Amino acid sequence: MKIFMFISQFLRDMRSQKLRTILTIFGITWGTIAIVLLLGFGVGVGRQMRKNFHGMGEGLLLVWPGRTSLAYEGLNKGRVIRFTEEDALSIKQQVPAIKDLSPEYTRYGVELKRDQNTYATLVRGVYPVYAEIRNVIPERGSRFLDAQDLDQKRRVIFLGDKVKKELFRDGEAVGKYILLNRIPFLVVGILIEKKQNSSYGERDENAAFIPATTFSAIFGPKYISNMVIKAWDSVKNKALIGQVLTVMGKKYKFNPDDTDAISYWNMMEQETLFTSIILGFNLFLGMVGVFTLTVGGIGVSNIMNVVVEERTKEIGLKMALGAKKRFVLSQFFFETFLITLIGGAIGLAISYGILTALPTTSIEEEVGRPVFSLGVALLTVTLLGLVGFISGFGPARRAANLNPVEALRS
Repeated sequence: MKIFMFISQFLRDMRSQKLRTILTIFGITWGTIAIVLLLGFGVGVGRQMRKNFHGMGEGLLLVWPGRTSLAYEGLNKGRVIRFTEEDALSIKQQVPAIKDLSPEYTRYGVELKRDQNTYATLVRGVYPVYAEIRNVIPERGSRFLDAQDLDQKRRVIFLGDKVKKELFRDGEAVGKYILLNRIPFLVVGILIEKKQNSSYGERDENAAFIPATTFSAIFGPKYISNMVIKAWDSVKNKALIGQVLTVMGKKYKFNPDDTDAISYWNMMEQETLFTSIILGFNLFLGMVGVFTLTVGGIGVSNIMNVVVEERTKEIGLKMALGAKKRFVLSQFFFETFLITLIGGAIGLAISYGILTALPTTSIEEEVGRPVFSLGVALLTVTLLGLVGFISGFGPARRAANLNPVEALRS
């Protein structure tokens, strides 16, 4: 009965203050739309950028040989360090923190030819596990290199999707032969189209991949170009680097503290920085939305103060007849939250409609698509509740503290 009475009183007050009520609800609605759209955009951008960032792999550690910068055990500094395939396999065995590891050979400007189509690009000689480490995913009906390719030094090749288009246009590539420096290679797989905003050498779409053993047999390099490592726990990549330095330092006699002897790229450091930037970006957008919603909250507070002025005698009469302070407080809080709820519900509905109706654009793959997420919705509802409480507290407290006698005289 109390709730029905509160609703009846609310409707009566709102009819007497139609314009103010409409403007106040509009302010809450606009503030809600601002928060949902801004944070929806921020979440969408963050998701897409994270997806693009992981196009090269997640939590990778890339290791290149370097040059010593410290003298060690009578050996001068400035010595060039080189890695072999055996070194890579030895590191995998001696460092338990490593989940997967692939040595990698690279050669730039290798000529690939199919009929009259020629394309010069980067060719990588790798192990089969490379695909999992680097998120190199084949198209349906194709495959990456496998263990038999490696063991038997097969002349098979996996093409980046742009390389395939250059050589085969719209034709079928899998099962066909191309010439790699005039040597026939069977195409076994094509890279699925993916976004990749970071790389070393070439983007995967512009590269070709062959078994490391085949690469070594054809081009004859003694040393690998680098190692691609994935740890069981990528957060511990920095400690893993120290272990790699220790293993290689023991073999090639350089100081384990000499970080120039081996250069590396710890993608976890970059990902941590990237996450912080996205968080800061979303906080900024959220603050803009909160300020907009605060303006709507000020409107709610103003209209409730007007209601208190108009109902001073009524409040005094109720209190004279025995109404408790908590009754008056709850009535005004109820009305404040109802205004906030109506404005917020309209705002959420409009925001959802806008975000779901947005057309797909060509820039979506770069900046992402704004999303109506549960997290953003819950945050918005929480903020609406907070705004409702703060907006209603002053007027409700003022009404509850009225002196019945003075209120009846006003």
